[in-house]
Order: sequence, then C-alpha cells, then structure tokens
Amino acid sequence: MNTTRFDFADYLFRYSIYCVSLLMILVIAWLLGDVFIKGFSHLSWDFLVEEPRSSGRAGGIAPILTSTMLILAVALITAVPIGLSVAIWLAELTSSFGKYQQPLTGFVGSTLDVLAGIPSIVYGLFGNAFFSVYLGLGFSILSGGLTLACMILPVFIRTCESGLRAVDRHWRDGALALGMSRVTTIFHILLPTTKPAILAGLILSMGRATAETAALIFTSGYVDRSPDSLLDSGRALAVHIYDLSMNVTGGDANAYASALVLILMILIINVVVQAMLDRWFFANTRIIRSTTSTHQ
Repeated sequence: MNTTRFDFADYLFRYSIYCVSLLMILVIAWLLGDVFIKGFSHLSWDFLVEEPRSSGRAGGIAPILTSTMLILAVALITAVPIGLSVAIWLAELTSSFGKYQQPLTGFVGSTLDVLAGIPSIVYGLFGNAFFSVYLGLGFSILSGGLTLACMILPVFIRTCESGLRAVDRHWRDGALALGMSRVTTIFHILLPTTKPAILAGLILSMGRATAETAALIFTSGYVDRSPDSLLDSGRALAVHIYDLSMNVTGGDANAYASALVLILMILIINVVVQAMLDRWFFANTRIIRSTTSTHQ
C-alpha cells in the first residue's frame, strides 16, 4: 500500500514537472514566433545599414546597432575582469582572514544579493548622478556602459563564485601535490573547470544588458544618430524598440523588426562567447596535461 502510494506520488510529481516545462516552452515559442512573424517581413539588409528616418518609422537601425554594441562592449570589458576577480577572492582567498572569513563572505554575499534585486531605474538614477554628472561624462556611451556594468556585476559575481565553490577540493589538493602555485591552480585548473558557471553568468549578464531600457535612458541618451566616440550619446536597441512601440505612431512594424534583430544579436553573441570559452578551456586543458606529464 505504501509502495503504491509512493509510486503514484512519484508519477504525479514527474509529470507535473513535464507539464510545467512544456508550458514554459510553449510560452517562449509563442513569444519568439510572434516577434518572428511580425518582424521578419520588415527585416532586410537596408534595414541593418541605413539610418532611421521619420522618428524611426522608416529607414534602418545602423546607428542604433553601433551604439548597442559599444555600450555592451564597455559593460562587459568593465564587468568581466572585476567580476571574476571578486568571485575568485570570495571563493578562494578569503580564507586568509581567519575567524573573520565567514562574517566577511556572508556580508559581501548578502550585499551582492541585495544589489542584484535593485530595480534598473535605480541604477539609471545612480549612473546619471555619478557617471554623467559627478564624473562629467554626460549622456554618453561610456556612462551607459559603466552603469550596465554596475547592474550585471552582482549576478555575474555570484554565479562565478558558486561555480568555483562547487569544484571538488581534490582538484586543489592535486594541484598542490604537483607543486603548482595558487595563481596557476586558479587560472589553469579552477577557472576552466568553472566554465559552465562563467558561461551562464555571461549569458545572464548580456541578456540583462542588451534588454535594458530604463537605466540607459538616463545615461547613454536618446539620440538616434551614430556616436562619434565613447563620450558621445547614443540610443541602445532596447530603448529604440521602446520608443517605437510607445511614442511613435506607426512604428510597430520597425519595432518588431528591431526586436527580432535584438534576439538574433543575443544568440550570435552567446555562440561567439561559447566558442571563445571552449577555445580557452581547450588551451588550458593542454597546459594542465603538459604540466602533469612534466611532473610525472
């Protein structure tokens, strides 16, 4: 009797998970299909290389794409080194603080969790006050990119830290037995092993950065011309989609086409990042094997 009840509960739980997963897949497919159907007919090469006209109702999105890529590049170039450094410090190096290790890592972790949950509009106001006004960067690509870096750092740090902490202790002990320094162990063994977590953090970070609107309106600006430098203002693609949908009458067609371009851009960037991490992982694996063979 108990076995039958257990089997029924297991069966119910399993198929509930299947149903919820199927529902999520259908919702995502519906959203992507709607964007694809309404946006693909307006997508063309001219749309990608021309400048917007008539407030975005006509023309293309070339300056918008340029501004988006520059903002994303500034954000990632700033956030990835800092995020990896902080994650390594939290997971590997705070042990040197002795009895203060646990309270310190707990405080920093809680702070990062709070920062990850702050609304983007608050980051936008902070970026405007600090980067645009206090540092004198104004409405610029640099202000927008640095603000996005502040937004994505908490999520990226926590994801990478969790990946580093999940690496088995035997990997560290084995590297120590081979005479590897701590720095060599981190960069040639632990970080390649943490590749899935790093990749997940990058994907989450890029997804949030490329889809951001509120923070960029207050920092990178609203103009739809091509920026001349990082100190020039520029409109991101997500801001452009918002403007066409909410403020421009007759801009829905180009808004759907711009949304389709944004989705494709995120997919392409994810594939490129995956390839770069795979290449880096393969190179570090060869280093590990050569080092192990030398010591043997």
